[in-house]
Amino acid sequence: MQQSTRLLVLVFLAVWLSGCVVAIGNDGPESRDSRWAEIERDNRRAIDSLLMGMGIREVQLAMPHEADFSEAFMVDGVAHRVLFYRTQRVEGDGVTSRNETTPLVFADGQLVGWGESAWFDVTGRTLAEVD
Repeated sequence: MQQSTRLLVLVFLAVWLSGCVVAIGNDGPESRDSRWAEIERDNRRAIDSLLMGMGIREVQLAMPHEADFSEAFMVDGVAHRVLFYRTQRVEGDGVTSRNETTPLVFADGQLVGWGESAWFDVTGRTLAEVD
């Protein structure tokens, strides 16, 4: 009886541990790429639904993921804040760079534009110049 109990425990452990290998092995580059593609798609869809004049908090609630970067600065006495959301893949290096994001530009707490042209209008720089 004791031997059959041991055998049953060993079989159970073998099955359980083989399941762990499958779960652990699911974090490769393909899995990360697929997750990033999902984040990018979600962010693009949410940005498409934004309206000029929305407040920062309202936009943050509308976005399905957190901003990857954030900046705040003054231009001619106007407080600007820019939230950068990942929306495209440029390099598969595992690091999000500014040129892989879409900037959402706020002036005095209100959304005044998004995309590289909105960023350039406020800063005079391209996203490639920021990284």
